[in-house]
Amino acid sequence: MSALPVVVYPPSPSGGRRVRVDGTILGLATSLRDVAEFLRRAGMDDIEESDVRQSGLIDWRGGGPDAWSAP
Repeated sequence: MSALPVVVYPPSPSGGRRVRVDGTILGLATSLRDVAEFLRRAGMDDIEESDVRQSGLIDWRGGGPDAWSAP
């Protein structure tokens, strides 16, 4: 997996989390599958959901990979 800066922001009140790669917001993810798809579109062709969950390259803000709704 490439070492692009990846940030997954805290869950929004309406659900989902913004995903930013290399300074560009790619969209609103509602699951690990969405994050993996955004990263594939950003050039990380070989990334899987399990990689998203375990990667130390992703800055999970406001909760880890299991937090998808605002508290």
